[in-house]
Amino acid sequence: MRFAFYGRVSTEDQQDPQASKAWQLSRARSLIEPAGGEVVAEFFDIGLSRSLPWKRRPEATRLLDAIKSAGRGFDAVVIGEPQRAFYGSQFGMTFPVFVHYGVGLWVPEVGGAIDPGSDAHDLVMALYGGMSKGERSRIKIRVRSAMKAQTELEGRYLGGRPPYGYRLADAGPHPNPGKAAEGKRLHRLEPDPVTAPVVRRIFEEYAAGRGMTTIARGLTQDGILCPSAYDRERNSHRKTQVWELSAVRAILRNPRYTGRQVWNKQRTDEVLIDVEDIALGHEDKQRWNDPSQWVWSQQQAHTPLIAADLYERAQSAIKTRGTNGEVGRAPRRSVRPYLFRGLIECGLCGRNMVGNPNHGRLYYRCKASRDFVRQHEIAHPPVLYLREDTITEPVDRFLREELTGDTLTATLRGLADAHYRAELARHQGADQTHHLRQTIEDCDAKIKRYRAALDAGGDPVLIASWISETSTERDNATAALRLSAAPPQRLNEGQITAIADGLGSLMTVLRDADPRDKAELYSRIGLRMTYRPGLETLKAEVVSDDFGRVLNVCPRGDLNPHAR
Repeated sequence: MRFAFYGRVSTEDQQDPQASKAWQLSRARSLIEPAGGEVVAEFFDIGLSRSLPWKRRPEATRLLDAIKSAGRGFDAVVIGEPQRAFYGSQFGMTFPVFVHYGVGLWVPEVGGAIDPGSDAHDLVMALYGGMSKGERSRIKIRVRSAMKAQTELEGRYLGGRPPYGYRLADAGPHPNPGKAAEGKRLHRLEPDPVTAPVVRRIFEEYAAGRGMTTIARGLTQDGILCPSAYDRERNSHRKTQVWELSAVRAILRNPRYTGRQVWNKQRTDEVLIDVEDIALGHEDKQRWNDPSQWVWSQQQAHTPLIAADLYERAQSAIKTRGTNGEVGRAPRRSVRPYLFRGLIECGLCGRNMVGNPNHGRLYYRCKASRDFVRQHEIAHPPVLYLREDTITEPVDRFLREELTGDTLTATLRGLADAHYRAELARHQGADQTHHLRQTIEDCDAKIKRYRAALDAGGDPVLIASWISETSTERDNATAALRLSAAPPQRLNEGQITAIADGLGSLMTVLRDADPRDKAELYSRIGLRMTYRPGLETLKAEVVSDDFGRVLNVCPRGDLNPHAR
């Protein structure tokens, strides 16, 4: 029998992926080889949590696609460790696919193939799924309990970038002997002589009655580098060079400036992606915990930059001046999704315009402070607005014209020809058939020698790793040989027409589609827009790797949000 092997290792297991794959593969082979089985394909997910369903694991998805293929090349699937493959109820939602396509599933825990009609086998697999879920829960509990104790009792710095105003200093060898032997050391926070005075200034000015915007403007005018400009190595993705309100707010809300270590300010919740389709699993959402749930060190863990009473006065001021009694931010007032969120760029400064409701209408806004305009030497009004309803119909018309009919067919034909020429050139320039066949023969010879050494009493763990490496090399060479033997195929007119018809049907529903569906569609097809306020023109384009179709659209109506 020909088998496909599936395994998984994640970061939470704290294992070397290569070693983990080796022992899982060895365990799988010890199950199937006495029955004359051979592993001909390998699927191994690395760095993914077991809680992710199979449809969201790349290698598991590739295996499911192979199972559905008539030319899959294997008769059954073998899993070396079911607790790593299945979590919770995943077996019950995945095994029916195997049964439907006539592919067997072998696991060591049942001594061979799982019988679809056996209640005992279902019970065993459900048990291991529950054990997998319980193991992950225990890991989370142990880790959180340890971090809580290390923060509360030791005041230990638990990692992450140091807050603005501090820098990292060595705190001695790691208390864990194994980690100490690897050279790992503890760290602590110490005041940064350059930025620590800036933190004190922010707290003192805010407690004295100055607003966050005024403080930010004063810091910029005094030539003090903002956090992203001061630490460019960790903030290379940020463009702004001026102090922003959000940076001042984050500093004022950080309790670690009092000298005590604080943990558990945020938590990660697992939220269902789709309550109507539980099989899609959960996604992680970062959420703020209530301050009463924060864990504080019992003693000062590092040098304080401000006094505790100054921090408390600042927090009281934030609550008093804030609009929602907590962080000084106004609550969201619009539940309607913005159709073009993240898709419109300001033609003056190059930044994305953000959604903003005003007088019952939805707008996209670009706000530039005086410091930003002065620093970048651009002619930019303080606030620039673009009404959503003035551009929706022209953009939809542009998409219908460019992605339907003869225009789309011609574009697809040109893309297909370009892709075919590139693939043909690559295929002709990569004729390594003889070399690949020699590699496969060498790998087969090595595997035979390794198995002979294993039969002679060699180290099974070491030999299993050798076999795994050689098998991977052989599989890669086999895949490359298969690709080199099959020349690229050009899309025919029927296929191009089918694609065009499918997109055309999609575009026809734009006018009456649900706003959330339209927003998703705009993002997926690569819609990008640039607003040029001087000409009151919006440049819309559909961007792909190979082409861009550009059409200027002039919005109609008043762009002033304060007009009735």
